[in-house]
Amino acid sequence: MSLLEIADLRVSLGGSAILHGVTFDVAASGVTALLGRNGVGKTTTAKAILGLYASAGSIRFDGRELIGLPTYAVARLGIGYVPEDRGVFSALTVAENMRLAEPRDRATAAYDYVYELFPVLKHRAAQSAGTLSGGEQQMLAIGRILLRPNRLLVVDEPTKGLSPKVAAEVAHALKEVARTVPILLIEQNLGVVRTMAGRSVVLDTGRVAHRGETRDLLANPVLTNQLLGVSTANGVSS
Repeated sequence: MSLLEIADLRVSLGGSAILHGVTFDVAASGVTALLGRNGVGKTTTAKAILGLYASAGSIRFDGRELIGLPTYAVARLGIGYVPEDRGVFSALTVAENMRLAEPRDRATAAYDYVYELFPVLKHRAAQSAGTLSGGEQQMLAIGRILLRPNRLLVVDEPTKGLSPKVAAEVAHALKEVARTVPILLIEQNLGVVRTMAGRSVVLDTGRVAHRGETRDLLANPVLTNQLLGVSTANGVSS
């Protein structure tokens, strides 16, 4: 069963076509990975879903068309977005960053859940976000969106630039989240993708080049080299 259905999605930026009829579905459970080399349109797809870029075609969320809706309306439908650049407010404290993301009914804010996933956020509540490590900032970016009730998360490059240890911590937290909230995951770390995503979609020059089970994709070194520019052994990037 699909929760998000993208059909013939087209996006142009600055007069240049970026997406050329992208079509794929995101399941109503688990993790769907959106893969591809740099610059093939992964982040553009994510931003189109959120209404951050004008687009043509169709993006249906639980049967409702999203194209044409402003970003705040998309968010109110229950789609949470963790951007590639994390987007934390560096001059504000961790607690202040979190408060900005609280739902209208503050009593429903899931602080206990967030602090269980990322205890460091509670310990560093009074610390300026700009002084956090890269991994801690990523935890903050994820944690604040989890304060709200989500029906789908779009998470862009959550382990980018992180040490293997911190990347594993972030991936583990997202796996826990995916037990109850489906995730569309943009990720370059194929080790993380292998452990998290049951299904994968690969973009190439703004088009879908491959769709299928993640394990089948990563078990095929010829295909992963062709589509992603990496070699794999037993599904792990080398």
